[in-house]
Amino acid sequence: MRDALKTLFYPFESGVLSAPRKGTRTLFFGAEPGFRLPGGFETNLSIVQGFRPYVRGLEASGHAVSYVAEGYDYDLALVLSGRHRGENELRIAGAIERVRGGATILVAGSKDDGIASLRKRIGELVEIPGQLPKHHGVAFWFFRPADSADVVLALRKGNGERLVEDRFHTAPGMFSADRIDAGSKLLIDNLPEKIDGAVADFCAGWGYLAAELALRHPKITTLDLYEADFASLEAARRNVVATSVTPRFFWQDLLSEEVRYRYDLIVMNPPFHQHRAAEPDIGQGMIKAAAVALKPGGRLYMVANRQLPYERTLAQAFSSHTEIARDGGFKVLRARR
Repeated sequence: MRDALKTLFYPFESGVLSAPRKGTRTLFFGAEPGFRLPGGFETNLSIVQGFRPYVRGLEASGHAVSYVAEGYDYDLALVLSGRHRGENELRIAGAIERVRGGATILVAGSKDDGIASLRKRIGELVEIPGQLPKHHGVAFWFFRPADSADVVLALRKGNGERLVEDRFHTAPGMFSADRIDAGSKLLIDNLPEKIDGAVADFCAGWGYLAAELALRHPKITTLDLYEADFASLEAARRNVVATSVTPRFFWQDLLSEEVRYRYDLIVMNPPFHQHRAAEPDIGQGMIKAAAVALKPGGRLYMVANRQLPYERTLAQAFSSHTEIARDGGFKVLRARR
């Protein structure tokens, strides 16, 4: 159970806030697996989460999960904040819209993720009657204001859909939402001149790599995108325009869900953390998944931060591998099954 989750439920555990009673309805934005409800917390819980690994973990614990918020007039809203300020503000706006008048909205997050600045921002819009620091984080709460429409509008201002280079649709919370990632650009610039056959983009994000592949390589016969973040995959559906091939989209956790198809080539810019600390085992797991999904002789092209130790995993999973490009921050690796 991550510290931020403990912080979120601490106001109920400490008795400062009363646990919601049986028959009430609670909306929970950003829930992560492993949380434990405090004693007496008997509400009907509606969880909103679009990150596939978390969804699978929550469902395995018996929770029903929706990737977008549904319904109105909730009695309570919980918001677990993360690293992306714009996404946090949008979640709070959604909570305000969907609870009944006067209902409590409880927000919590880690100090490292900027919960103090988020609390200050919300305090500029509504009165915050209480807060509690605990577990290296802060929980604060407020009541749905009478002028809720104005507050929602203020929270959404500047956090709407973005258009990168007049071409790609993105939104706050997505990886590299305001620009084309430099590592992905380096990877595209170092792919072979001729690519054909069945191709997949692992960790596709909002679709930059796949969009460029579709545009530059008309002999591709299959183009599949795999992405764990639901909102990013929906953006990719808009960004990857069908040319000679119609792309397919898979909302999938590549570390735990089997890839059904086999490919001649896979491109990949894998994540190396889910929170702030580097977790190279994520990329290592993606490499192993790519090796399984490639046909014999198939090739993997991937980009990574220069310091990440992926070469040993490549050597174990592939018959050969080499570094083909490098700049100040990234390296491009090629491997053959």
